[in-house]
Amino acid sequence: MSTGWHVLLGWFGDRPAQSLTPGEIERRLAGGDWTPATANRHRSLLSLVFRLAVRAGKVKENPVGQVTRRRENNIRVRFLEASEETALRAKIRKLYPEHEAEFDLALNTGLRRNEQYRLRWDAIDLPRGILTVADAKNGERRYVPLNSTARAAIKTLAQSNKGCEYVCPGTAGRLGRDWQRWFEEAVRLAEVRNLRWHDLRHSFASRLAMAGVPLRTIAELLGHKTLGMVMRYAHLAPAHLQEAVERLGAYSEKKTDTTTDTRPLADQAPAAVYVQ
Repeated sequence: MSTGWHVLLGWFGDRPAQSLTPGEIERRLAGGDWTPATANRHRSLLSLVFRLAVRAGKVKENPVGQVTRRRENNIRVRFLEASEETALRAKIRKLYPEHEAEFDLALNTGLRRNEQYRLRWDAIDLPRGILTVADAKNGERRYVPLNSTARAAIKTLAQSNKGCEYVCPGTAGRLGRDWQRWFEEAVRLAEVRNLRWHDLRHSFASRLAMAGVPLRTIAELLGHKTLGMVMRYAHLAPAHLQEAVERLGAYSEKKTDTTTDTRPLADQAPAAVYVQ
């Protein structure tokens, strides 16, 4: 998988540092298929390189300082439509059948890419139907329940395992994990537009929301401590909002029922109740 260092080396690895211009750096950052947050991380990493070079007297100035930071907006929600999943799955089965179980695992657990591809067998508890993410993004341990599809995917991966310590096998070495190559190729050939691996996580959450699962439960499954990050899925879960306003309507109708009983008070008194 590509890291920030690999991206920068791919861009400028054969160039003298002093030859880089703010305009060229800006064009590189604008040309990638990534979020503003990722572009900002690449910018920060390159800026660090130049700051160290300036401090060491290797260059005179840092051109990255003239490159504008992106305004980060992480509310992007892209999820697989049923027809897109059908097309994508067909390509995976034809070209990369050994990876279909990895695809199913992602869609049914909502694991982040790094969480899934760093998952080891000792983190799987099939009898209890739970997998453990020991080093989640927030630094805390997280437990992910497994549905029947995820269980089947793990069993398939176990059958094809050849002594690899990872649940999802790859080429040898941490940087050689080849999740990206097969997935991006299948997406391209299936003609599914604007889809990244992380959107499988969005698909997991979106489908839960559309199934009526409460947002707080979705947040827990995704490993978010607050509801802020899952509010992006709220528009996909209108049922609980509709239920809320219906309750308000019922309350209002009861509150405004002002029919006056004009019978004498004596007639309105409840009948006597005798205890035997």
